[in-house]
This record gives sequence, C-alpha cells and structure tokens, in this order.
Amino acid sequence: MPGKTVLEIGCGTGTNAIELARRGYQVTAIDLVDLAVRRAKDKAQRAGVDIDFRVGDATRMDLGGPFDVVFDRGVYHGIRARNLSGFRKMLKRVTRPGSRWLTLAGNAKEPTANGPPVVSEDEFRSELEPLFKILEVREFRFTLDRDDSRPLGWSILMERR
Repeated sequence: MPGKTVLEIGCGTGTNAIELARRGYQVTAIDLVDLAVRRAKDKAQRAGVDIDFRVGDATRMDLGGPFDVVFDRGVYHGIRARNLSGFRKMLKRVTRPGSRWLTLAGNAKEPTANGPPVVSEDEFRSELEPLFKILEVREFRFTLDRDDSRPLGWSILMERR
C-alpha cells in the first residue's frame, strides 16, 4: 500500500487495524460500538502497537487526515442505503487526490438471507466513481465468525480523483 497513514472505518475489535500497525502504518481506527473499540484497545496494547482508536459516527466526526489509505470491511455496503451522501462527504474530507480506498462489500450477484448487505457493480460504480477512480475489482468470499456461511463479496480498490 502506498503512503504511511491509514484510516479504518468500522474497525470492530481491531484485527485489521492491528495488522496494519504491525506493518508500519500510522493507523486511526473508528467504530460506532464502544465495547468493540475497548476490546480493540486491549488487543492493540497486548500486540504492542499504537493505534488512535475512536468511538463514534465517522460521518459526523473530525477524523483528521487527509489519509493515504482508507479501509473498510463492510461499512460502505451498509451505510449506502441510509446515508450515502454523508459517507461520500466524509470520504472527501479524509482523502486527497491520490489517496487510496479499499472497501469490502457484499456482492448482489449472490444475496443471502443472513449475509452482508449487497451492492451491484453498476451501483457501486455510479455511487463511487464521481469521487474515486476504480483501480481494481475482485470477487472473493467473506470469512465470517460462523462456519456455515462464506458470502460472495467485492473487493474494490479505488484512488481519489
């Protein structure tokens, strides 16, 4: 990944943020759920990495930046139905031309009853391409906490225009 600074939106209990910090990135990680962030802080302390964890709604906070990289595993596909406009405004605030954004989203080619929210390729292209150039799109299977489900997803790598 290019650059040094990473913003993870929807960090949960910190697994990805910790891995990024271990690889030398300066990480800011945010989640709506206070308990998840408290667990993430404990895990990061045990891992010996320094991460700026925050609790709150990323669309309503000053997160700093601009960041070199933004990462989310399942925030875009969930927020797009409720507050796509606010989410795009936040992305514009925390990035600059050349910033990269990697989002992992549910794939509408295979909607499931208990899987993640889904988005079609036409939908994400029309929603995201005004602000971002799409560099790479891959299909993959999410690994969830339960063994019975590996929903189809999108891995979408973009660069801020």
